[in-house]
Amino acid sequence: MKPIVLALLAATLAMTVSMAGTAYAQEGSAGGSDSFKILAAGLAFGIAAFGAGIGLGQVGAAGLAVISENPALQSKVFIFVGMVESIAIYGIVMMFIILGQ
Repeated sequence: MKPIVLALLAATLAMTVSMAGTAYAQEGSAGGSDSFKILAAGLAFGIAAFGAGIGLGQVGAAGLAVISENPALQSKVFIFVGMVESIAIYGIVMMFIILGQ
């Protein structure tokens, strides 16, 4: 799993470096600020969703094991699953904050 994460981080870094423009003296406007907003919003949601997916896989597997042994703990498992899913919701909120600026 670690090689996949490293490959994704390397691809993200390469995309960020390739989008950087050349700085010239006395340029009228930056022009590329909107593209960086979209990139930042996409990264905010993408990384949050990726982390939530990994966490949900682990919490979901453990939760199913707990429910199979003791069905009375089902409500507590749902609380933990909801806490993990809230990470993706925070990513969506940050995406809208970045795009709204």
